[in-house]
Amino acid sequence: MQSRQFQLTSYPEGLPSQDHFELVETELRSPGENEFLVQNEWLSVDPYMRGRMREGESYVKPFQIGEPMEGACVGKVVESRNPQFSVGDYVLGNQGWREAWLSDGAGVMKVDPNVVPLQAYLSILGMTGMTAYTGLLKIGELQEGDRVFVSAASGAVGSTVCQIAKLHGCFVVGSAGSKQKIDWLKEKAGIDAAFNYKDTGDVSARLKELSPDGIDLYYDNVGGDHLQAALDNLNNFGRIVSCGMISRYNDQTPQPGPDNLFKVITKRLRMQGFIVRDHDDIQDEFQKRMTEWIQAGKMHWEETVTTGLEKTPQAFIDLFHGSKMGKAIVKVRE
Repeated sequence: MQSRQFQLTSYPEGLPSQDHFELVETELRSPGENEFLVQNEWLSVDPYMRGRMREGESYVKPFQIGEPMEGACVGKVVESRNPQFSVGDYVLGNQGWREAWLSDGAGVMKVDPNVVPLQAYLSILGMTGMTAYTGLLKIGELQEGDRVFVSAASGAVGSTVCQIAKLHGCFVVGSAGSKQKIDWLKEKAGIDAAFNYKDTGDVSARLKELSPDGIDLYYDNVGGDHLQAALDNLNNFGRIVSCGMISRYNDQTPQPGPDNLFKVITKRLRMQGFIVRDHDDIQDEFQKRMTEWIQAGKMHWEETVTTGLEKTPQAFIDLFHGSKMGKAIVKVRE
């Protein structure tokens, strides 16, 4: 069958543009023995992908110029010669940015559209939810009653972090970039306090105002002035979970770090980064607990949906303008 797929034309310097992506058509052969063919229905675009659009060593290899790009996707099996996967099955894989793909089943998981809508396996029940769960509970060692600060709190990961923390009886403060997002955090996610960082001249002072007793755990999705503010306000023996630093992803020259890092020593802080794929050992635990929370109506999530494979690059670029709500996903076709 014919399938369209995106590939990079060059590595961007600074913010990516449409010129860095090319949509090409390729022909997929029929499945061989133990293979099956998947037609994608939903694709994920995520900030971490920006790190794969440059040369150099990292925790995951760069996208290759002229080769199909990758990303989380949910699709339907339309042809199969694999006894473990039948026509009509829905699966979660990593062959995004394209219409269709062949697989032998490695790295592919069946998903049930009767539990949640299919696209939710790219957000609350997918890598996004797993990232929030792992970072907060395993890396951050969240304790009941902790005072928690979450940056990019209305984002896909941040909003999930906020709600898990509230389920554990914590006081939660979040930052976001619009009134709409602040309202959602208070009304839907149910957090205790939230502020618009775009209207706040001094993030540290605002955080102190909203959490005068300090914070015990900072879940960092932003870096920059938010990390500096957290260091100012963390209590002794506080923890920093370093999940992402989106404020720095498109820097062409490295920016200086916070000038108050010495507080890591004086306050005896623990700061740890993590990569979610290193924690597959708790995947089943995550799936079970998150499904229970969803079915009990205790979790809420938002999606920014872009329709049309050809619009995938713009959906990705929009991640860095702060306009989306929740998880950014692409519906491959109408």
